Amino acid sequence: MRDMSTVGVGFPLGEDDRKALQQVVGRKTSEQRSVLRARIVLLSAEGETDLDIAGQLGVNRHTVRLWRQRFRDQGLAGLADAPGRGRKPYLDPAAKQAILSGAVQPPAHRTRWSCRSMARSQKVSPSTVQRIWSSNDIQPHLTRTFKISNDAHFEEKFWDVIGLYMNPPDKALVLCCDEKSQCQALERTQPALPLGVGHIRTATHDYIRHGTVTLFAALNYLEGKVVSMLADKHRHQEWLKFLKRIDRETPKGIELHLIADNYATHKHPEVQKWLAKHRRFHMHFTPTSASWMNLVERFFRDLTEDVVREGSFRHVKELCDEIMAYLAERNAHPTRYTWNAKGEEILRKIQRAKEALPV
Repeated sequence: MRDMSTVGVGFPLGEDDRKALQQVVGRKTSEQRSVLRARIVLLSAEGETDLDIAGQLGVNRHTVRLWRQRFRDQGLAGLADAPGRGRKPYLDPAAKQAILSGAVQPPAHRTRWSCRSMARSQKVSPSTVQRIWSSNDIQPHLTRTFKISNDAHFEEKFWDVIGLYMNPPDKALVLCCDEKSQCQALERTQPALPLGVGHIRTATHDYIRHGTVTLFAALNYLEGKVVSMLADKHRHQEWLKFLKRIDRETPKGIELHLIADNYATHKHPEVQKWLAKHRRFHMHFTPTSASWMNLVERFFRDLTEDVVREGSFRHVKELCDEIMAYLAERNAHPTRYTWNAKGEEILRKIQRAKEALPV
C-alpha cells in the first residue's frame, strides 16, 4: 500500500483565493505564520506531496496536512488562528487598570506614586509598573512649572508681542529686555575633581556667598546680539540708566520696540517721563505672569547654564568678568532665537489648561 503522504493532493483553487494567498506571500508586512500557511496551500494546489512541501518549508508533514485540510474545509478563514489562541495576558486587566488610573491619584500623605510603591500596592514587579507607565506615556516623577495669566487684557497684549516676532516692523529694532537679578557669586569650598572618562562632573555641596549682581539685557530679535549692563541693584534708576545705554548703542533715527514684563520698575513715573521725551522708544508689555513670551528669558537660561550655575567665583568682580567675557564672545558670533510657535495653538493650549484646572 502506498504512503498517501507522498502522493500529490492537488485540488482546484479559485482565482480569487489564489490572488489573496499570493498577496499574503508577497506582502512585506505579513506575519511569518500567515506566509507559511499560504505557501502550504499554494504548493498543495499545484500537486506537491506532503513530504515535498514539508521539506521545502522546513516543517513536518502533519503541519502541511493540518493547514491544507483547514483551507479545504473553511477557505481563507481557516488559515486564521481560532479566538482564544496564543499567549494569555500575564497581568490581570483589573490590576493593569489600577496601575494606570492610580498613577494620577497620589496615595494618602504622598504627592505621587513611585514604581516601587505602586508595585508593592498591586503585588507586581517594579519593572512591570515601569513598562506599563512607559507604554502609556505616564511619568509621575517629572514636574513642569506653569502659570496661567489672569490678565484681563491677555489676548490684546499677547497678539501685540507675537506680532513683533512674526512680522517685525520695517526700519525698526525689536529688543527683548529684562533684568536677571540675584546672579550669585558662589565659591565652592573645594575645587572640582578632575573630569574624565567614567567620571561625572563634581562640585562640593557647600559654598561661600560673595554677593550678587544684576544683569540688564536687551536681546536684538533679528540679529541675536545683546546690549547689556551690570549693576548692584535693579531699581528704576538702574533701568533708566540701561534705557539710556540702549539709546546710545543703537543707530540713531531707528524706531525701537522694547518687549518687557510688568515689573513696577519698568513703569515708574520717572521712566515714563523719560520715554515721553524719547519718542523712538515704544514699550510692549507681556501679559501678567507671561514672561515666557519674552525671548530674553531664553538667553538668560543659556547664561545660567554656561556661566553662572556651574561656576565658582572668589568675588563678585570675577563673576562680572566671566559674564562680560561670555557676552563679548556671544556678540562676536550671535545666535538668534526665532519664535516659531503659532499664536492660535498657544491660545488653544491655554484654554485646555484652564478647563483642566479644578474649579
